[in-house]
Amino acid sequence: MAEYGINPNEGLQFGMYSLGDHLPNPWAEGRRISAGERVREFVAYAKAAEQAGFDVFSLGESHQEFFASQAHAVILGAIAQATETIKVSSSSTILSTSDPVRVYENFATIDLLSEGRAEIVAGRASRVGLFELLGYDLKDYEELFEEKFDLLRQINRERVVNWSGQFRADLRDAEVLPRPQAGSMPIWRAVGGTPASAVKAGLSGAPMVMAHLGGPIAAFQQTIDSYRAAAEHNGYDPATLPVATAGFFYVAETSQQALQEFYPHVNEGMFRTNGRGMAKQLFAQSTDPRSIMNIGSPQQVIEKILYQHEAYGHQRFLGQIDFGGVPFDRVMRNLEVIGTEIIPAVKKHTARQEATQA
Repeated sequence: MAEYGINPNEGLQFGMYSLGDHLPNPWAEGRRISAGERVREFVAYAKAAEQAGFDVFSLGESHQEFFASQAHAVILGAIAQATETIKVSSSSTILSTSDPVRVYENFATIDLLSEGRAEIVAGRASRVGLFELLGYDLKDYEELFEEKFDLLRQINRERVVNWSGQFRADLRDAEVLPRPQAGSMPIWRAVGGTPASAVKAGLSGAPMVMAHLGGPIAAFQQTIDSYRAAAEHNGYDPATLPVATAGFFYVAETSQQALQEFYPHVNEGMFRTNGRGMAKQLFAQSTDPRSIMNIGSPQQVIEKILYQHEAYGHQRFLGQIDFGGVPFDRVMRNLEVIGTEIIPAVKKHTARQEATQA
């Protein structure tokens, strides 16, 4: 897994991801900060995450109201210059409505700015308003992504590209520049948690980021198993393909405090972006040890992450800490607790397991 910057002997990688939402704070009478302040928060969070010992900071793009990261590659470029060691990634880049050549040029530049720390997570879009905004037909949803994902990975493999497809002009002896520092960079495929989507990721031999809103850990086991089985079926060694999980994360002194503080934000965020909130009873189940949502006291969260690692054998976890207008000071408090209490414990135990398996 070295080509993806992952050393299993160092234990589970830990990251923060943001969708780039720009939402009102339900605790502050629905007020929200300016777009400029929100953009600057992303950079501040990446710097704080690096100082806390995180491995990855990732930022997504969305082209609709209540988001501020439409130009996520620009913000990641600022983060690349403001940090020194943390990996700089998207989460995800909506490839269906983007030109793979331009995406590669942007992220190769970020890679050069960061001296080899850039990654791409390519996704299909869960919020589909951008298809009309950017001039694409939603009926081509699947075909657009598959064609463009294949082209993006070919550009990553080959300095000079010859390619033809349905949705983009052909490339003839096209040299896509600049090249990343190492000649290529990690390109992951975002999966929404369903086995069918995971099978496509496995068949392509791409590393997978499995995003989830909630539910029992066991409910997602089939997705990961299907991914690895599909990879093996198509001649890839699943042991060489990393898996990341990504979902809600929030810690407080007690589980009750974590639920009380975070629920209004999750409910607000889901209502504003998807038109439906989250049932309080369902959210209350997030502190259960078998829930995939990592919410609770630091010790509870440590135990949950270790339980998930035992079940999935994944190599990276990405926590969504800032969703739904969570104020700056609470996100920073979470980053500090994660760095001092959670990351050391998780890496200690998962590194021991990986070393034993090796």
